[in-house]
Amino acid sequence: VARMLEAMGVDRVCCVDLHCGQIQGFFGPRTPVDNLFAGPIALSYFKLKNLQNPVIVSPDAGGVARAKAFLEGLLAAGLHPSLAVIIKQRSRPGVVGSMNLVGSVEGCDTIIVDDMIDTAGTLTQAANELKNFGAERVFAFATHGLFNGPAAKRIQDCALEEVVVANTVPLRDEVKAQTSKIRVISVGKLLDGAIRAIHQGESMSALFNNDLGGRLLA
Repeated sequence: VARMLEAMGVDRVCCVDLHCGQIQGFFGPRTPVDNLFAGPIALSYFKLKNLQNPVIVSPDAGGVARAKAFLEGLLAAGLHPSLAVIIKQRSRPGVVGSMNLVGSVEGCDTIIVDDMIDTAGTLTQAANELKNFGAERVFAFATHGLFNGPAAKRIQDCALEEVVVANTVPLRDEVKAQTSKIRVISVGKLLDGAIRAIHQGESMSALFNNDLGGRLLA
């Protein structure tokens, strides 16, 4: 896909939270890629939630780096979060047999951090497990909310208090009709700043600063 875009004349790519950062390497040296993050905007939103003893939870071992970056954003905001990881054991391909928690969430407000929600099976199972382990409130943040299949019903029926996603994927009407737990935040100002910086030849580094999130929250 990267080569096809370049063949069509694309000379710069601006995207939000690639599923895998190494995707940037598929583009040639003449096609810069700006991989922006919606995390700082979500951080500003969660600061308004009056979190008590916050714990950032990675839903799997592969997402620890993403959860750690979110945790560091809350640290910079003056909160004192900790980190927990859910270790999944699959009974067969595509089916989670059991979940084990590394860390403590008892009496804490928790935020599950991921990059994408598809059918929400793993997410909702993780939320219920966190409640079983004594979590007070369970939130989730993911940049891309696909909400395919039974995702909306699963979210409505599980222990999640709120699911926060960016508007990188439009929230369909049928999803809104099935659950009231989804909150959409806008990346419009983030992309506006990126496009403006690119065309005016300015630095993009400020857009990766967690402190900027408050001004980007729409």
